[in-house]
Amino acid sequence: MKATCELTIECTNSETAKNILGSITIDDQGFVHSTRKGNSIQATIEATSVASLLHTLDDYLACVSVAEKIVNKH
Repeated sequence: MKATCELTIECTNSETAKNILGSITIDDQGFVHSTRKGNSIQATIEATSVASLLHTLDDYLACVSVAEKIVNKH
């Protein structure tokens, strides 16, 4: 079975989206494909099971959260 999730994260502006994306793409490692369109980050997450997809999605969102906190401090 293959599980896929498409996610859009809206940022306050394109510079914030660019900086967050630059911080999180290091961890994509073939499970996540992330791109930026304007002020949003588009991600496609693929896994072999729903449980694995949830785990990957949780990790991805945790990385986004940390990157967002760091970017917004500057």
